[in-house]
Amino acid sequence: MLTTAPYPTVAASWPATGRHILATFDDRHIIVYQAFNQAIADYAVKHQTFLGCPVYNPNRMTWVKTNFLWMQYRCGWGAKDTNQERVLALTVTRDAFDGWLRQSVASSSDGPAAARDAHREAIAASDVRLQWDPDHDPAGHPVPGRRAVQLGLRGGALAAFLAPDSRQLVRIDDVTDALVAPQRAIAAAAAQWALLNVPIERCYVPADHTVRTRIVLDDPPVSVTSGAAAPI
Repeated sequence: MLTTAPYPTVAASWPATGRHILATFDDRHIIVYQAFNQAIADYAVKHQTFLGCPVYNPNRMTWVKTNFLWMQYRCGWGAKDTNQERVLALTVTRDAFDGWLRQSVASSSDGPAAARDAHREAIAASDVRLQWDPDHDPAGHPVPGRRAVQLGLRGGALAAFLAPDSRQLVRIDDVTDALVAPQRAIAAAAAQWALLNVPIERCYVPADHTVRTRIVLDDPPVSVTSGAAAPI
């Protein structure tokens, strides 16, 4: 499933600052993460869908994250008592992911009043919300200057994502026991990070330049590899 490597090795290839989509991906697919309670996670893994789960609400906005460590910050490495104790890795098509970026609207706007009014209207009409949040290290501390992305899906975008015939969602894997839980204690102290294994993530750069401009994505340094890898 996920190929991992020591955190210092993986992190050495990441840009120190800027807005970047750090992700595990290949030519066709990209991994996004979500954390759920036991009931939803059990159902999703068993049935390879969220549809039909009695406690899953398809009418609520759902947030996906490409960055494994940012997901761990949000769920406390599966230890927070917030219905996020199970971490799922969702394999989705790059076409679907790029489509979300293409139709996304940023959660906030710092422009003049008229621009903010237009922005609120755009948010109300969009099915995809985009947020750039501070990236975080394994212990949950913000990484100064680097931003991580998360996307909120609702309405038609979420319905298409969940629909089996759309083939946007390729596979659902539970990485809690195999990856998250064993690393939890190691992540807490920087002195142990050489022992920490994380998924290999690189800078994901959409091919469409207009998409990159739309989401205010920074170009990765030339030393950072952003090309294709072996199939997920």
